Amino acid sequence: MKILLTLIFTLSLSAQSARFDSLVTSGIEQIYNLKFNQAEKTFLLVQKDFPKNPAGKFFFAMIDWWRIMMDFEVEKYDDQFYDKLDDVIDMCDDILDKNPKNIDAVFFKGGALGFRGRLKAVREDWLDAALDGKDALPLVYDAYKIDSTNIDIQFGLGIYNYYAEVIPNKYEFIKPFMYFFPKGNKSKGIKQLENTAMNGKYAKYEAQYFLMTLYFSFEENSTLALKYAQKLFNKFPDNPAFEKYIGRIYVKQNNYKKASEIFSKMVEKHKHNKFGYNERILREAYYYIGYYNYQNKNDREAIKYFRECERLSIEFDEGDTGFLVNSTLYLGMLYDRIGERSKALKKYDEVLDMDEFRNSHERAEKYIAKPFR
Repeated sequence: MKILLTLIFTLSLSAQSARFDSLVTSGIEQIYNLKFNQAEKTFLLVQKDFPKNPAGKFFFAMIDWWRIMMDFEVEKYDDQFYDKLDDVIDMCDDILDKNPKNIDAVFFKGGALGFRGRLKAVREDWLDAALDGKDALPLVYDAYKIDSTNIDIQFGLGIYNYYAEVIPNKYEFIKPFMYFFPKGNKSKGIKQLENTAMNGKYAKYEAQYFLMTLYFSFEENSTLALKYAQKLFNKFPDNPAFEKYIGRIYVKQNNYKKASEIFSKMVEKHKHNKFGYNERILREAYYYIGYYNYQNKNDREAIKYFRECERLSIEFDEGDTGFLVNSTLYLGMLYDRIGERSKALKKYDEVLDMDEFRNSHERAEKYIAKPFR
């Protein structure tokens, strides 16, 4: 009888664990596919049915993280994101007061601090970002000590090991903030992120996203960046963040034909009001489609797209961005190429009135003196 009761209890726990994993996995996939309303329902259910596990609150906050990710220029979700992360941290602290080795509380508190630090870094609040990182790192190590078999924990370790070596070398002003942190290890960090990307349970897709961005921005390895971008987009075809990176990677590879094909699809999705395909994405798409047509001497088409890029840049940029400066300069060059010299000169003068972007003033002055052909 005792053996039977033990078996029933074990099976009950196993079923509960399977349902928890199923709900969390489904909710995570809903977030990455930008099905935010569905994800909210899923993680409210997780909180209701598993009230002692902080996962429900943590991933509920991650919905706002991806809302923010859709357009980092928009800050209207920041406060509620911070509030939700504070709820996660408070819940984890209550659990840890009773059981300092509760792996879920240690893991999700570290995750909440880490994501809070990520947003603060995006907002260039470097000191607070560093302080959150300083508080999060020991929790990641503690989680690893408690359960070294948990591959998701390697996600946090991998991020730290990679960026702790790379970022201070790239941005000198970050170095003072790193004084109280242990040294990083770039190659080890990449291996940890790759292991999580392949074998992780809940952090798999975020690890793939990190690998995509670090190979694109820091490692200059467009082949591997494209591998992860395509992997993510194939899994989450409704997420423009992944599709956009595919286009950007083709640009970096100077494959403007493929880049134009990707960005043209994104323009169509914007026309059909597909969620997430906002006007900032549209502006970027217009620029690269315009450049592809400029390369191929489809001058009238190029002018059409660069005009739209210029219009959108003026509409929502506060300063003179690269998109605005370059689209204006290319319009001048294109007007010269089709023999409309007065329009070209007007555009070159506009470039000279803008902030310098790379060698934009030098080029504009050169084409004022001698028409572009």
